[in-house]
Amino acid sequence: MFRTEVELRGALAWMVGEEGRGIRTIIDMVAMTRFDCMVGSSAGMRQAVAQAIHHCDNRKAFGKHLSDQPLMQNVLADLAIEQEAALLLTLRIASALDRRDQEAENLLVRIGTSVGKYWICKRTPGHAYEAMECIGGSGVMEERIMARLFRESPVNAIWEGSGNVQCLDMLRAMNRETGSLDAYLAEVELGRGGDRRLDRFIDSLAGEFVETDTVEYRARRIVEKMALALQGSLLVRYADKAVADGFCGSRLTDENSGWLYGSLPVGVGDCSSCFTRCSLAITERHWQIDSRLR
Repeated sequence: MFRTEVELRGALAWMVGEEGRGIRTIIDMVAMTRFDCMVGSSAGMRQAVAQAIHHCDNRKAFGKHLSDQPLMQNVLADLAIEQEAALLLTLRIASALDRRDQEAENLLVRIGTSVGKYWICKRTPGHAYEAMECIGGSGVMEERIMARLFRESPVNAIWEGSGNVQCLDMLRAMNRETGSLDAYLAEVELGRGGDRRLDRFIDSLAGEFVETDTVEYRARRIVEKMALALQGSLLVRYADKAVADGFCGSRLTDENSGWLYGSLPVGVGDCSSCFTRCSLAITERHWQIDSRLR
């Protein structure tokens, strides 16, 4: 196996920062490009949900529309919940980027971008596949949009720092940027009291930072929990109650968590409500959320 590196010999260039401080100079650019990955993956999820719901609203099987079948409702609701959580986290980081002159917001960008980029981009391929399965065989065909969404879904997780890089960058921010972890935890705490399952999850998260000797080995698990805690906090504050309930019941409790989409437990949220409210007038709702975050 061979590895190659590109050399730019004789190329024209301008120094844009202090010599020897190149990494520091590009930090702001990296934050923006990683945020862009969050935007792209969240948008891909939104399109996947739209395609799946549209198909299931029009395709009939066993005497009624697929979207009226309880099991399909579970899958569609789960996909919609995932997309809603991804977009809310993306909007929160967007709001922080707009207010980097405030220390707490700047620190949240530093740690939150790595957390959000890791989790949202990692979740997108599985989300695209499940939406494709809702459509069936025609969803695989290259002529359909789902094939392109699925093919592009892994890209953002790989570009601008792979999963391991994001996790290590989170640890670097936590150790070198004084107050970054406190800024993150303060944001999460704003959701405390909104759901008892979220409260318990936040309490368990604090223990992840105690065993410092193994923190790098456990970094992926820690970042995963950080992403879920922040998404849960945002959802209980800004999202439809059914969506927040479905998220907390399916993502924040060990006994109810399923490995695949469509495993929402009975009694968690209203499945029909979740996917319907996420699909109808979603642009207007998210503009309202965005304005509240700002």
